[in-house]
Amino acid sequence: MRDLNNKLISSKNTKNIQSRKRKSFGYQVLGFGAGGKKPFVAYNIEYLVIGGGGYGRVSAPGGGGAGGYRNSYSSETSGRNSSSESALTLADANYTITVGAGGSSSNGSDSSIAGTGITTVTSLGGGFGGRDGQAGGDGGSGGGGSQTNSNGGSGTSAQGFDGGGYNGGGGGASSNGFDGYGNNQGLPNGGKGGSGLASSITASSVTRASGGSAYYYAPAPTRSANVTGGGGGASQTNGVANTGGGGGADGGQGGSGVVILRIPTANYSGTTTGSPTVATSGSDTILTFTGSGSYRA
Repeated sequence: MRDLNNKLISSKNTKNIQSRKRKSFGYQVLGFGAGGKKPFVAYNIEYLVIGGGGYGRVSAPGGGGAGGYRNSYSSETSGRNSSSESALTLADANYTITVGAGGSSSNGSDSSIAGTGITTVTSLGGGFGGRDGQAGGDGGSGGGGSQTNSNGGSGTSAQGFDGGGYNGGGGGASSNGFDGYGNNQGLPNGGKGGSGLASSITASSVTRASGGSAYYYAPAPTRSANVTGGGGGASQTNGVANTGGGGGADGGQGGSGVVILRIPTANYSGTTTGSPTVATSGSDTILTFTGSGSYRA
């Protein structure tokens, strides 16, 4: 009888132990699966945003203004020789990138970064060059005034400078456009476009966002575009693409803008639209948008 009781007790204990083991294993599986997605941690990125350059109109015109210039990279100078802007802190969200076109008949278009948890960063398109007695257009940088108008367009605070008057050059990110002379002084010369600004956000120094030069300013015989983006005068020279340079007087179109993001590689998601150029420098990944798109943080 004692042996039988021992067997019964042994059998019961074995079942209890097996039952506990099954339950324990089940809890282990649930615990393993509950780890889920790693929590998102907000991170900072730096940027350079430049609007499209303004058009240099025909008929005794001024040069087009450069697109607005906003920069947060490494304490570099921002537009109108202002202080560097603050970095953006990204949330677990999608961010829309807009790259402004250069002006083909008037002002350039705006460029921007927009999305959850940030104040939208917008760089205005450059102002057009005035024609037939017009003042230059207001914009990121102002367009130059026409041959008989002393008023260049106004630039925007922390983005760009004013245009010059009397066949004036368009304003640039770093200086006003120069006044021209036209019929008022009996000379054929027009004003030079304002200077641009240099940035090393892409790991090499590049100068962008100069104003378009006015009637007959650019060096003969080529009437070439300014090195820093703005178009030359009297030859319908366009502003340089993806610099936001203003169009040269007498029909030059503005250069398109650009948006550049510098992101810590450890945080870079790799999820984009719009086919930006992707490069690395040190511990950062650099996205250069030459057309509109998006970045998913």
